[in-house]
Amino acid sequence: MPPLPDWHAISVILLTGVALFLFTKDRIPLETTGLTVVLLLVVGFFLFPYKNIRPADFFLSFGNEALVTICALLIVGRGLETTGALQPLASIMARFWMDAPKTALLITLVLGAALSAFLNNTPIVVMLLPVLVACSLRARRAPSGVLMPMGLATLIGGMATTIGTSTNLLVVGIAADLGQRRFEMFDFTLPVVIAGGFGLLFLWLIAPRLLPDRKALLSDTSPRLFSAALYVNEDSYAAGKTLSEVLAKTENRMRVDRIQRTESLFVAKLPSVILQPGDRLYVRDTSERLKEFERILGATLYNAGEGEQPISEEVPLSSEGQQLAEVVVTRGSPLHHRSLDSAHFTTRYRLLPMAIHRARMDDDLSANLGAVRLRAGDVLLVQGAKEAVQELRESGSMLVLDATMDLPHTARAPLALGIMALVVLLAATGLMPISVAALCGMGAMLTTGCLTWKDVGEAINIPVVMIIDASLGLGFAMMETGGADYIAKLFVAATGALPVTMILSGLILLMTILTNVVSNNAAAVIGTPVAISIAAELQAPVEPFILAVIFGANMSFATPIGYQTNLLIMSAGGYRFSDFMRVGIPLTLVMWLAFSIILPVFYDLG
Repeated sequence: MPPLPDWHAISVILLTGVALFLFTKDRIPLETTGLTVVLLLVVGFFLFPYKNIRPADFFLSFGNEALVTICALLIVGRGLETTGALQPLASIMARFWMDAPKTALLITLVLGAALSAFLNNTPIVVMLLPVLVACSLRARRAPSGVLMPMGLATLIGGMATTIGTSTNLLVVGIAADLGQRRFEMFDFTLPVVIAGGFGLLFLWLIAPRLLPDRKALLSDTSPRLFSAALYVNEDSYAAGKTLSEVLAKTENRMRVDRIQRTESLFVAKLPSVILQPGDRLYVRDTSERLKEFERILGATLYNAGEGEQPISEEVPLSSEGQQLAEVVVTRGSPLHHRSLDSAHFTTRYRLLPMAIHRARMDDDLSANLGAVRLRAGDVLLVQGAKEAVQELRESGSMLVLDATMDLPHTARAPLALGIMALVVLLAATGLMPISVAALCGMGAMLTTGCLTWKDVGEAINIPVVMIIDASLGLGFAMMETGGADYIAKLFVAATGALPVTMILSGLILLMTILTNVVSNNAAAVIGTPVAISIAAELQAPVEPFILAVIFGANMSFATPIGYQTNLLIMSAGGYRFSDFMRVGIPLTLVMWLAFSIILPVFYDLG
């Protein structure tokens, strides 16, 4: 066993453990944990100085080249999203799905992986989700058989280049800061293509057979709420009563939209207003409750706008023009960490929430929906006019899924595609550093009108910035205090009797386990200095150990909380937590074994 390091290193190791634990707690916002870690590092090293570490050193992480590059690429990717640049591709894929679903699945997996090598996979998943849901419903197939393979394929593709994921950029940047050779864009593409080929074959041929048919929320496209009018008769309970008394009679369950007295007169919905015979109360609810209100109040129920015949078996309730949709709560959306009531959702968007689907059902959501504090990954099932659903979708403020979704496509779409292609080309050829090319691309998107400053603000993800900054600070402190060396020595001591190839394989597996529990960026940033120290202890080449961190930290396959797109996939496909384990664990084993064989061969570690 190596000797214990000094108390500064021990403190940083303990803080790292606490941070990784807090990153797994969804009740605590990621940005809160990140800011707390930064504050503890700054204050701790101010009160208890250590060698050459200055408190101001931890502020430098906000200007880290990798972090700036990540933010710039997120903004450029937002340009593709807002202009609908990938819409033609989605339309072509939709036709394939109707004609040859098996072939279409393979094409979807390959294209999703290929696009993710150059773009953040979140907009790719956002683009493909409604297309695949709609095609599955039209073909009367369960979407659960295709959504998860598609999502996991984008994670595989993201490993292939330095700009494929923020994790890759961070590890490459940190390794360069620590004196290692900077990886170029395609330096580790070939190992990923080989290992990823096995992974994609698994997702194509085996994964759909492992997934049970799950009923997604959108599989039931029949409207559940109806707009109706309750006609107050002479002998109705409501006649001569105040509105508050009438509502109390229904135990305050009835919601009145408006009160009509004559053809041209509408009465204010004041609790004290006295209802008269001939008044019409316009309400919206389920058919069962509307009929219950009709019975309780002794009123006559009509379809809204149709006063000729009361509701009966021959004249059923109608909800023409209404549409169901799913609204996915994403980080940075107007509903994130807010309740529907505080966001004035119904009034602002003219949509009625009907249910909340939560990825991790650890809360009681049977209470008042309006009071539930929403978090990333939650899905609202809402109903309203088609125009209201369309307006919300086009606003770009939230991710809206429905079975008839048309993706946006604007005249600037080819321009956005060209800018993105130029960014990739400049970075790939080495004419510009990735950071400079990404910033130029961001400027071009703004200059040409593909993006507005509002889009830029929405694209910059504050939780991502804070978690990266906190992780960079922890990694710096671990390296400078000797904490990383100590962990590396412990790892080598535990695996010292094994060949270098097995130690490398063990590091990949360790990073894989860690990334499925905590943020992949946090795992990668903290694991990078440890990997470099392990290579130094073993007197082995450093590059394969750095790649072990990149590949392991990207294998967020086995849990829905491993990566943000997994939560979107889980909600849209109606998956359970166990479904990710059923497919993710075998896929992890396939990729882990492939990398464990390929890396030693590529770097001659025999």
